[in-house]
Amino acid sequence: MEMPAPDQTVIARRDEIAAALRRIVPGEGVILSEPERRAYESDGLTAYHQPPLIVVLPSTVAEVAAVLRYCKEEGIKVVPRGAGTSLSGGALPLADGVLLGMAKFNRTLDIDYDNRCVVAQPGVTNLGITHAVEGAGFYYAPDPSSQIACSIGGNVAENSGGVHCLKYGLTTNNLLGLEMVLIDGEIVRLGGKHFDAEGYDLMGILTGSEGLLGVVTEVTVRILKKPPTARALLIGFNSVEDGGNCVAAIIAAGIIPGGMEMMDRPAIHAAEDFVHAGYPRDVEALLIVELDGPEAEVDHLIAKVDAIAGENRAKSVRISQNETERLAFWAGRKAAFPAVGRISPDYYCMDGTIPRARLAEVLTRISELSSEHGLRVANVFHAGDGNLHPLILYDANQPGEIERAEAFGADILRLCVKVGGVLTGEHGVGVEKRDLMGTMFDEADLAQQQRLKCAFDPDGLLNPGKVFPQLHRCAELGRLHVHRGRLPHPDLPRF
Repeated sequence: MEMPAPDQTVIARRDEIAAALRRIVPGEGVILSEPERRAYESDGLTAYHQPPLIVVLPSTVAEVAAVLRYCKEEGIKVVPRGAGTSLSGGALPLADGVLLGMAKFNRTLDIDYDNRCVVAQPGVTNLGITHAVEGAGFYYAPDPSSQIACSIGGNVAENSGGVHCLKYGLTTNNLLGLEMVLIDGEIVRLGGKHFDAEGYDLMGILTGSEGLLGVVTEVTVRILKKPPTARALLIGFNSVEDGGNCVAAIIAAGIIPGGMEMMDRPAIHAAEDFVHAGYPRDVEALLIVELDGPEAEVDHLIAKVDAIAGENRAKSVRISQNETERLAFWAGRKAAFPAVGRISPDYYCMDGTIPRARLAEVLTRISELSSEHGLRVANVFHAGDGNLHPLILYDANQPGEIERAEAFGADILRLCVKVGGVLTGEHGVGVEKRDLMGTMFDEADLAQQQRLKCAFDPDGLLNPGKVFPQLHRCAELGRLHVHRGRLPHPDLPRF
């Protein structure tokens, strides 16, 4: 994976730049030594790594603004980083870039039960927000598997989802307000505690922008009252095709579960060995369906889902009888990624989204691709919204295996687009999917997206090398069409 060629003149100025940054962020906020910088050389996509030029850890919004202003004035690239759990290389550092770590922004600033929202700094963990309000019977709905570690600022950058996003939405559906700093140091606020922001939907643009447009310094999110009843069904199938058909049938019946997740045999066995959740080992696919709401409604929906499962040749159905059992069902799914890490030296976690009706077809094709590439795969995914997370198992110490894993992953993503899906559901593009953007967008689409970046970051200093397979200069994107050697409106001055 090639990144922009480092600017050697910037690298030669490392000590000078560090001294300037220390005047902005005093104390231990600037990290310069190579061993300490190595701790930041990759994010959750560990296949790619590169120590940053310098790491700076501001603790105030004023410091963030001053760092960005200095970097813009000096033409220095900046890579924002949250908790470093990105699985697409979104926080991969640059050899000639400053890594701006937001870990010190870790305070919950306001809990407003009247307006049902929480104001938090971007370094607060996803699960930390729920912990802060659960005593009053509230919770924060988006819940990625990494919620114990991933930060809310990173959730905004990637538009993270989780097992309950089918019914309650992704980050963008639960975000009310943002404070962010632009590359020139300007501090802007969007939205707030009110239901909807006025004017253009700038929060919609910034959510999922992967650190290319600005640095988030404060987040206001919606919290929800905990449902009075929540129960889950654990449904086993003899084939992933039957499981996929059951998912489609549940949605077609007009049922919107609180969560609906699916795992195949390798993932089931890995999770059961790790967590001992009581998963059946004699099935090829396992579906977890959670229903929440008033008790009478939940009981009614459970009966309907049970019947649909039978119509789709379910081998086993187990219904949670208490909260402990429900949480046990989810414990295995939540631990699936680390569980798979116990059965393979390395794995490559993919992220693509497909129409639910094509689920069985795509899972069958992934199995065929596994044989073609000679690598095992464990499938864990948000079945309800078609967000697939195939885990490709490989050994980086074996020559050629990482290249085969990348090729396998690229084939999966091309398949997702081919059946009418998209390249990413919640992990973002980063560097992982950057060179596949052309399979989903044509040149005009990509140019238009880059024009939007130019409006926020005209010099291309924020997180370069990510998302766009070829980053054009903003002046190039504004070029005029020349017809027969003549420019339109020749009387106008050109810059």
